[in-house]
Amino acid sequence: MAREELTRLTGNGNGECGQGDCPNVYRTESGSFIVQGDASDAFTPPQGEGLVEIPESVLREAFRALGW
Repeated sequence: MAREELTRLTGNGNGECGQGDCPNVYRTESGSFIVQGDASDAFTPPQGEGLVEIPESVLREAFRALGW
């Protein structure tokens, strides 16, 4: 899946990063979410999964974009 196929919920100029390539939340056509952030090694996830860390402000921005 290409980034262009996702709806970007954060980082559209109103948050900490503006248009930069930093922690962001995207929504897929099926309604699930893709989270972009710094890789985390807090614990070892199951094979095929990964951990990312994003600031609370990014989640709040995503919730606002969704009207939650």
